[in-house]
Amino acid sequence: MKNKKLFTHIFLKNEKAVTSLKNSRLFDDGDAVQIARLYEKNGADGLIIFDLSDSDAEHEANLDVIRKISRAVDIPLIGGGHMNRAEDVKKMLYAGCGCAFLNMSKQSNADMLEEVSRRFGKEKIGICIDDFAAITRSSEHLKEFASVALLFGDNRHIYEAVKSMPLATIPVFSDMQPERIGALLKLDKVAGISTCAASELDFVSLRRSLTELGICVQSLESAFSWSDLKTNADGLVPVIVQDYRTKQVLMLAYMNEEAFQQTLITGRMTYFSRSRQELWLKGETSGHYQFVKQISLDCDNDTLLARVLQVGAACHTGNTSCFYRDVVPPQSAYRSTETVLEDVMGVIQDRKKNPKEGSYTNYLFDKGIDKILKKLGEEATEIVIAAKNPNPEEIKYEISDFLYHMMVLMAERGVSWEDIAEELSHR
Repeated sequence: MKNKKLFTHIFLKNEKAVTSLKNSRLFDDGDAVQIARLYEKNGADGLIIFDLSDSDAEHEANLDVIRKISRAVDIPLIGGGHMNRAEDVKKMLYAGCGCAFLNMSKQSNADMLEEVSRRFGKEKIGICIDDFAAITRSSEHLKEFASVALLFGDNRHIYEAVKSMPLATIPVFSDMQPERIGALLKLDKVAGISTCAASELDFVSLRRSLTELGICVQSLESAFSWSDLKTNADGLVPVIVQDYRTKQVLMLAYMNEEAFQQTLITGRMTYFSRSRQELWLKGETSGHYQFVKQISLDCDNDTLLARVLQVGAACHTGNTSCFYRDVVPPQSAYRSTETVLEDVMGVIQDRKKNPKEGSYTNYLFDKGIDKILKKLGEEATEIVIAAKNPNPEEIKYEISDFLYHMMVLMAERGVSWEDIAEELSHR
């Protein structure tokens, strides 16, 4: 059985989160970013966001909230609502949603389905249906131009609707009973479910209950089984843990088979503590969880490399990494592209906070945005001129100047390299 996903959903209204249209008291006027982080921490595979805007202005404000959510969490986002033209679909995708859905109860949405599918790719387009009679009217049309269907309704009607759907479906409902959720997930066309969000919602426990019912709901799918790994004399495999963003090595720990399986099921790094002789969910007491981004196996099948999203510090001392003491100091001045850009940006941001007399950077900040833009334009022109010169050294110099002035602009406007990387990753 194909791995099924467990989503949750929120509704955005006036830049705030409401978890249910029927009972909005739970998170009424809630901080959507904080709520999204909570759902990620509790083990949701993804988040579906419904924009309930009444105006274009409110829609733009809600898009800003979605951008903040996409930068705050690493689970996939599916977004829709207030889709009046193809440009709205583009903005939803650029806000950080991997898939934008159209409400098929609106004729204007149905009319532009083909257009947005061809423009952005059908894998980025979904549909939302609560009028199940519409399914049979245009089933092949839906299959050709959308990749997933969100279905609303009570359990009985959704169950029947799934059978008629030509697409992968994600039923959206409020039931939290594993047996009822399991009945839907057993259907081949159901790719996952989105269930009612709540502060106590624990997808890890739900996932365990569904696994006991014979439903594959692991967060992660492994290309290797535990039997493929070579364990040491204690039945353990060492795991090197690395920050997936910075590439910094964080720690070394060990797994037994149960820890390995729990890591796959929960999506959070779980180890076996040799000193306590028990399973150890990293972050269970400190809150410093490690969310799995990638796990690799070495050539001898006896060591794992886990690339993770680290919450807080990895080391019990409070240091980011357990490897914070040099035995032999660095023997090379080499720095990666990412490191250099971050370091220069750090100096620029420090100059903005702590002005230094005689600093050219502070001179630009003092003169203001018009001066910064003028210099940026001048440097862009210098790049064009240098590009006509056969000597590559000149263009390196001019591009470096341009990047410096661009970073001054970024600091002036509160934009980080992480923001840029996040935006590019969505393109």
